[in-house]
Amino acid sequence: MTVRGRFLSRLVTMLVALVGLVVVGAVPAVAESNPNAIEYVALGDSYAAGQGGGSYLNNCLESPNGYPYVLDPKMRIRLQTNAACTGLSAEEVGSKLSELDEDTELVTVTVGAADLNLSDVLVACTTGTREACLLAIGTAIGLLDDVGDSLTDLYAAVDAEAPNALIVVTGYPYLFEILPGDPSANLKVQINDAIELLNTTIQQAVAAADRAPDVNIIYVDVREEFAGHGIGSEEPFINSESDPIGAYHPNAAGYRAYAKAIFAAVRSASLDDKKQAA
Repeated sequence: MTVRGRFLSRLVTMLVALVGLVVVGAVPAVAESNPNAIEYVALGDSYAAGQGGGSYLNNCLESPNGYPYVLDPKMRIRLQTNAACTGLSAEEVGSKLSELDEDTELVTVTVGAADLNLSDVLVACTTGTREACLLAIGTAIGLLDDVGDSLTDLYAAVDAEAPNALIVVTGYPYLFEILPGDPSANLKVQINDAIELLNTTIQQAVAAADRAPDVNIIYVDVREEFAGHGIGSEEPFINSESDPIGAYHPNAAGYRAYAKAIFAAVRSASLDDKKQAA
């Protein structure tokens, strides 16, 4: 079995009994007392910090309801640091890798939205004209190539600082549920489509990083976990524009969905690696 396979097998062995706990009630915080807990560092932007989750801990809008904390006590992972902060670009995340070292075993990365100025796109599309919205979307799409290059550099830098870690890179959910008769449906579809293009860029950067020798990196698609739970749905996992701080970010249920998707991807990666080693 490869080094990656041994690590993933250990991670899954520790987590498999607790898979259902991502979406149910709290359990004792076992990670702090478990000498075999996975050493974990979270990196990224507002989605990694937990903006939208409430009960904020600092100016980065880090929330105890964000997915790094959901992954911590419930999954026997020791969160060393949540180094994420709202508004960070890929390049800025790359300047915050001092928390990583050879003992780091798991790193999650969610970043890329700020590189496209998606917050400006949402402002243009929710408060401006249709033309302003389409112009903002087009401008964001024009930045995708540069974003891909920045992400590829970031993943290589993370691997260099934490060579023994599994790097788990997440995409972003669609923001809007498209409902029949919605007069803004066309613009909402285009915003969701722009997010899809960003996710594709992130996934391509992960694939490029994975081609380097001994880089342990996987991409997590969160769209399925959020399906049917966009803004406008009966049970949204995304805060609407009525939330002055958390608008267009996951709520607590959304961050639990993120954690569930991360676990499922790690488990799948372990099974795939075992098949290759067989």
